[in-house]
Amino acid sequence: MATSKLAEVNKKIEETVVNGYKKIEEDAVSGYKKIEEGAVEGFQKVSDKFVDKFLTKEGESVEEAKERMAKEVENLKSK
Repeated sequence: MATSKLAEVNKKIEETVVNGYKKIEEDAVSGYKKIEEGAVEGFQKVSDKFVDKFLTKEGESVEEAKERMAKEVENLKSK
């Protein structure tokens, strides 16, 4: 009888520890993802502003300029 009570208590401790670990892991991962998304969005904004200011041609959008430059890079790589 004492062994089964001890086993029950150990099982409850195990579940509590595992659930606590999973919660910490989920929080850490979600926090990292938020930081990563913020960094990527910030970089995209800076990149778009740079392309808009210095690399677009007359009447060309930022997306069109990026596509044009990607094609130019590809052409340079193939030579």
